[in-house]
Amino acid sequence: MKKPPKQTTHNPAVGIPTSFAGERGSGKKNIVVLGSTGSIGKNTLDVIRCFPDTFQVIGLVACSNDQKLEAQTREFSPKIVSLTDVASAARLRTRMQGMGVEVRHGIEGACEVAAMDNASLVVSGIVGSAGLRPTLAAIQAGKTIALANKEVLVMAGEFIQREARQRHASIIPIDSEHSAIFQAMAGSRREVETPAADVRRIILTASGGPLLGKTHQEKASVSLQEVLSHPTWKMGPKISVDCATLINKGFEVMEAHWLFNLPPDRIDVIVHRQSIIHSMVEFVDRSVIAQMGLPDMRVPIAYALHYPNRAPLQLPSLDLAAVGQLTFEQPDRCAFPLLSAAYEALKVGGAMPAVLNAANEEAVTAFLAEKIRFVDIPHIVRDVMDTHVLQTVKAIEDLFEADAWARREASRLIGRVPA
Repeated sequence: MKKPPKQTTHNPAVGIPTSFAGERGSGKKNIVVLGSTGSIGKNTLDVIRCFPDTFQVIGLVACSNDQKLEAQTREFSPKIVSLTDVASAARLRTRMQGMGVEVRHGIEGACEVAAMDNASLVVSGIVGSAGLRPTLAAIQAGKTIALANKEVLVMAGEFIQREARQRHASIIPIDSEHSAIFQAMAGSRREVETPAADVRRIILTASGGPLLGKTHQEKASVSLQEVLSHPTWKMGPKISVDCATLINKGFEVMEAHWLFNLPPDRIDVIVHRQSIIHSMVEFVDRSVIAQMGLPDMRVPIAYALHYPNRAPLQLPSLDLAAVGQLTFEQPDRCAFPLLSAAYEALKVGGAMPAVLNAANEEAVTAFLAEKIRFVDIPHIVRDVMDTHVLQTVKAIEDLFEADAWARREASRLIGRVPA
């Protein structure tokens, strides 16, 4: 007989539980980390390392870094691990013989780990569209998801939220901006039938990235290293490029729409260079609640892992006198055209968000490989969006088909860019 779904008490805003269940009798929360060798994954394990009596890692998933995954496996002793790359998984399997750890591979392996029976919480930290299927597998297994992967909701927000409701799954945002919004909203209400009833708008803050203020001509000649040198956050290369084009903020607008049930015209973006205010919520009485702190991803990760409680972190305190001043400015839509493209894709709906994401991933990959210039990225994404023929999306497979088409079209355009 099929077991009934896990019963949890939810905050209607994003379907967030008020408590987690650990492995029976252990007193610990069982954690699965998707993308354990990436930036989010390593920060997550840093937090878990500080609370050995609270958390137990039972599953890890990585792409191809078998050496790093081996080190993590030996330290945290998960029951099962998986690598997307088959050859990497084979090497790890050989080295881990006799260790009592199961090694899986491919997308199937990632999905198996994501849906582990006794997982209390699954951290979704795989970068890009590769994180969609494993995260969906965790949701379909009724898990609580600590979501750091923007693309999951960008590509398939409607499907993800529908599955989460049907499977009694829960989503807690890890992105610093969405964690800030959730914290601000949680401080204002506990029992509200319509989550956005007293919210006038959300204000997402953006650092502006490393190229803020540069002219188009200057951007045409920037080096890869300049683009990867984020002024405040330490992130992986793909996300760093997305910050430089500001499409990451567009993705966050799309993510906020699905997480907090607000239309695009009530989700604003403002450039805040210091990255001290992580986002704000303006309520209908015009009061504004901002969540502040030093830019360190371990803070929102720890909040998600411990929710509904908070735990002490050995991090520096925010010294406002040392910061001196907080500045704000409107983003230049002409200088950052992909921000407008994201708003447009969200309003169009259907498969357009998946097309936007796929085209951007292909263009960013080409830029990281130094096949195109930085300024070519928005042109390629825009051209793919303009070429896309709108169609009805009836199933999530339709989104994967649109994703594949957009990648082919972007690759064709990349191949035509002059060397």
